[in-house]
Amino acid sequence: MESSAIITPATEGGYVACNPETGTTTQGETIEESLANLQEATELYLEEFPMIQSGRSLLTTFQVATHV
Repeated sequence: MESSAIITPATEGGYVACNPETGTTTQGETIEESLANLQEATELYLEEFPMIQSGRSLLTTFQVATHV
């Protein structure tokens, strides 16, 4: 099953990884570690709460006006 990962730098160092389909979130010192941790956490989540795949997710971006 293919799933999505959003990886962002953590304020305290390292990276935070989130799977938007399940809401699982983990962290790691490197991108690779945070992604591996996310894979494990998502697999454990899906063992308890199976999901029916309804199609591929779409990831896109959009602009937000900022008022400084």
